[in-house]
Amino acid sequence: MSTPLNEHDNASPNSLLDFRRDEIGGGDHIRAILVDDDDDYREAATAELEHFGFEVVPVPSGEAMLDHLERDQSADVIILDWKLQAGLGIDFLPQLHDRGITLPVVFLTGVPTTAYEYAALDGGAVDFVDKARGIPILAKRLRLIVQLSKGPAAPASQETLQCGKLLLRTDIGRAYWDGKDADLTVTEFKIIYLLVSRAGEYVTYRSIYDCVHHAGFVAGSGEEGFRTNVRSSIKRIRNKFRGLDARFSEIENYPAFGYRWHSAPAEAR
Repeated sequence: MSTPLNEHDNASPNSLLDFRRDEIGGGDHIRAILVDDDDDYREAATAELEHFGFEVVPVPSGEAMLDHLERDQSADVIILDWKLQAGLGIDFLPQLHDRGITLPVVFLTGVPTTAYEYAALDGGAVDFVDKARGIPILAKRLRLIVQLSKGPAAPASQETLQCGKLLLRTDIGRAYWDGKDADLTVTEFKIIYLLVSRAGEYVTYRSIYDCVHHAGFVAGSGEEGFRTNVRSSIKRIRNKFRGLDARFSEIENYPAFGYRWHSAPAEAR
């Protein structure tokens, strides 16, 4: 059964569906791989994303996505349907990682449950979007994600920040713990940089989320949905550092408020 692009199929000419591409974000072309096994939806979503300035490679399955990426990895982002005929889209995340493919993955779903969102984010996806929100919202989120993935959070003029066993290389967006690369994603690096730059001070959930999206952006269920995303990100970050040092305990939580990096940083170089 086809899934409608959004709840405004019969909207007036002034609806979101009729926004010009510059109103959605404009700028550079973004190359996206769209994976969806619904032929009608895939065709319609591709056409609308192209209207907003995207260059789209539509494929009907996870296997077709992997085949394409074997030949060409020039895409900026992957849009992956949660439920495919051959299983769940999330099952393809480990296969992407095994192939060394680190493109940001955004899940698109008609079943926007909190449990699925947790699983997607814990699996390494960067966003989880309900199809009912519509392609204009998806396009806006994709632009933000791609823009954020192309550079570190810190000013280029400040190249390193030392904090105990942690060394942040802001020029290349890498974090090292006791000389070992923590293998943080761009989003995770931005969060760590924010916490370390304000070490000893609790940073709110909202501030942490805003540093990787934009002020006022809301994800998840309800106005406080961003808290779920922040907790999930902190959990992944902690696990990565604990994989290098089982005694890692630098990130502390103030319940219902936010997180802080415990140790004070040395002078930046």
